[in-house]
Amino acid sequence: MPEPIRLLDADGSLVETDANAPWRELSAQLSVDDRLAMHGEMVRTRSFDIEAGHLQRQGKLGLWVPSIGQEGAQVGAAWAARDQDTIFPSYREHLLALHRGVTMQQIIDIFRGARHGGWNPLEVRGMRIYSLVIATHALHSTGYAMGIRLDGACGTGDASTDEAVMAFYGDGAASQGDASEGLVFAASYRAPIVFFVQNNKWAISVPSTRQSRFPLHERARGFGLGAAWVDGNDPLASFAVTRRMLDAARQGEPGYIEADTYRMGAHTTSDDPTRYRTSDEEESWRRRDPIARLATHLRALGVTDALLAEQQQQADDLAADMRREALAAGVAASDDIFDFVYAEPHPLMTEQKRQLAEFEAGFGSDA
Repeated sequence: MPEPIRLLDADGSLVETDANAPWRELSAQLSVDDRLAMHGEMVRTRSFDIEAGHLQRQGKLGLWVPSIGQEGAQVGAAWAARDQDTIFPSYREHLLALHRGVTMQQIIDIFRGARHGGWNPLEVRGMRIYSLVIATHALHSTGYAMGIRLDGACGTGDASTDEAVMAFYGDGAASQGDASEGLVFAASYRAPIVFFVQNNKWAISVPSTRQSRFPLHERARGFGLGAAWVDGNDPLASFAVTRRMLDAARQGEPGYIEADTYRMGAHTTSDDPTRYRTSDEEESWRRRDPIARLATHLRALGVTDALLAEQQQQADDLAADMRREALAAGVAASDDIFDFVYAEPHPLMTEQKRQLAEFEAGFGSDA
């Protein structure tokens, strides 16, 4: 049976085969400090994720979308992307957002209903805002990548300056028509884009095996894209595959990555996964935890348990700070929604803002 590209086994030991030799060579670009920083980013994201879930259960967030278990796929992709690249996330890419400079509070503000968008992508290294409508950003990202090609901002052969785009979505979104249309246009126009699909095995309650009787990465080849299947709980493999795919995309060869991973938590906090999957299944994936896997690898490289524990403490402290800030935060003005629709003042927005103010004034002091 074929297996995904893997550099670290489930127990954290290095996998050395003839087949993965090119990927091991690429992963050598990551120093020990890089690998340690990747571990720190994963534990920071998980601590944030857990605390955000607590806030939702306590009624402070309307909803929360956990990413626990998927940090390995994301951290590898985060390190593989170059500063000039643009990231189009769905709504579960918390690690990528934090890595690019989005603050924890900016993410929290979306889920507590205090912001209508999230952040300015120009201020966070090209991290676009979350897309909650399934797969719509497959088209947005493809169009953006086509624009990069038309502008001549790729294809020079210089990976340090050529731009590329990454679009992130899950196995469920891969069943949407928008996702397929994105593949058609990306291949036809040789757009500098990589579609990074985190196959976490469940689109809410529907297993990925029911959504597609054919592997997703093989499906992408039928559209004319280069495709790879990677162990998404292996941060080193995720890095190596994504780095190669992105650099090929810069030269007009769009790509598709299926990252084999698992959603350890619920789809969102409104979901109950115990109704459709077993505890044995969850436990089998818990033994492949990407954080534990990379920690074992780091110990083999000489990193001490004390240093790993220090990273965990720093992560917990940051999450606690986020919690305190979220509890103390006020509510944004309801008319803020009109201020960022256009880059410049617009008469239609001005009029709608005036109408809302007039409507709210009708409620008196209770508005």
